[in-house]
Amino acid sequence: MSWAPAFLSNPDRFMAFSRWAAPIFGVIALALAVVGLYLGFTAPEDYQQGQTVRIMFIHVPAAQMSMFAYVCLGVASFLALIFRHTLADCAAVAAAPLGAAFTFLALVTGSLWGRPMWGTWWEWDGRLTSVLVMFLLYIAYIALRASMDDEQKAARAAAILALVGSINLPIIHFSVEWWNSIHQGTSLFRKDGPSMPPVFWVPLLLMALAYMSAFGSLWLVGIRAEVWRRKAEIAAQRVAFD
Repeated sequence: MSWAPAFLSNPDRFMAFSRWAAPIFGVIALALAVVGLYLGFTAPEDYQQGQTVRIMFIHVPAAQMSMFAYVCLGVASFLALIFRHTLADCAAVAAAPLGAAFTFLALVTGSLWGRPMWGTWWEWDGRLTSVLVMFLLYIAYIALRASMDDEQKAARAAAILALVGSINLPIIHFSVEWWNSIHQGTSLFRKDGPSMPPVFWVPLLLMALAYMSAFGSLWLVGIRAEVWRRKAEIAAQRVAFD
């Protein structure tokens, strides 16, 4: 018996679930984003950062989702590599471009935030450098899959790359503790509670949930598209041999 979840062993069950789950997650994401952005952009200025504090509501959730997407990529790649589940491989394929997009957004908004706060667009500190490495890993994963005609070999090689790249995740997380960094530590999910007043952490939490729901919706849509693509290729091959 497979250790993988049942929906990974049953594409039809997944397709039935995702058909209604994807739009629901999308609606939830939109509702949370509207409320989160309204509260965030009507909040008072920060006494130190002024108006630039509002970039936080875009940047921080993007940075969190960039890492979460890589976790999803790594888990899906592991299941595809070890258990050879086609649907898990589809999940990995769909997660990579989403993770790359979130990481790119985090890098761009971080640069826009860093210029007025740190006086520079970029600094080669541990957090920034390791996030850039993660972005390059996403791009490498996508490029590797596109560069090989044999889909099985491409899936195996890309899965190994994704799993090796997972080593970078703890480096990103602990970089502010291991090295001197211009980044501060976590401000929202702390054992002793958020380090900011509710007027900031409430919209930040709403935006984090909005990003999570948006990723869930887009990921399901991406997996569905990959499943349909593979079904179409199999059908085309059958017609060609008939």
